[in-house]
Amino acid sequence: MRHLIKAYEAGLDTRLNRIAELGPGDSLGIGLCAVLCGVKEYYALDAKPHANLERNKTILEELVVMLSRREPIPDEGEFPFISPPLGKYSFPHYILSDDILSQSLHPDRIAAIHKVLADSRAINGIHISYVAPWHGVAPCRTGEALDMVFSQAVMEHVEQVYSTYAALYKWLRPGGFMSHTIDYKSHGYTRNWNGHWAISKLLWKIVKGNRPYLINRLPHSGHIKAMEKAGFQIVGEMKKSGEPLARHELSSEFITLNDDDLRTSEAFIQAVKLSRK
Repeated sequence: MRHLIKAYEAGLDTRLNRIAELGPGDSLGIGLCAVLCGVKEYYALDAKPHANLERNKTILEELVVMLSRREPIPDEGEFPFISPPLGKYSFPHYILSDDILSQSLHPDRIAAIHKVLADSRAINGIHISYVAPWHGVAPCRTGEALDMVFSQAVMEHVEQVYSTYAALYKWLRPGGFMSHTIDYKSHGYTRNWNGHWAISKLLWKIVKGNRPYLINRLPHSGHIKAMEKAGFQIVGEMKKSGEPLARHELSSEFITLNDDDLRTSEAFIQAVKLSRK
């Protein structure tokens, strides 16, 4: 819901039919919420299987109740570390009108969503696909382009950042957009939030070991550069700051980080696909 609200505020087309999520983990909650709000096709793509069907059935039932009651969006009091922050947390009637929800929450449609979640068969145009592992192939079963791709604290783990953004550009329709919350912190691997930028490339290789992914250590400007190189135009950007390391503490690989990168501990970024000339 937060991604949708920020997209609406950025002037993006929020009439969504096909969406994809990178790295949903064990909860498909964001995607299921989107389907309950009218999205027809949801593709959940992960590096390895995490999703729990019984948990997601429960989440789906809880979301139906929350949307039926038009409950406010949970704020920082309930989820203090969730991002992005919103200006107000009342139910977004300006995006999800009663007419829209009367159709998307029709009992027959909810029953179909439950069936699709359980066995992945498309019913009445509704399709939910969970792919893990995914290998950068186009997710859409119909061959149609996506309207939106989003992720929550995932892109900092992706090793092939440039090729991933290039793939997202290819999957999206012209005017489609992506929405990402990216956490640049060390994820607890160092004492300081930014201590991973003080570790040499060789030592970091030892820290990573045989893990297929850890964190890529790419700073904020690196993600922006990769997005723009893929063809995206940045339309929304919110950053959180932390105390920076002194330059003499940085490893040689990161000694040239700009001052903004040194302070940026997290960012929410939305970018729209531009048609190539």
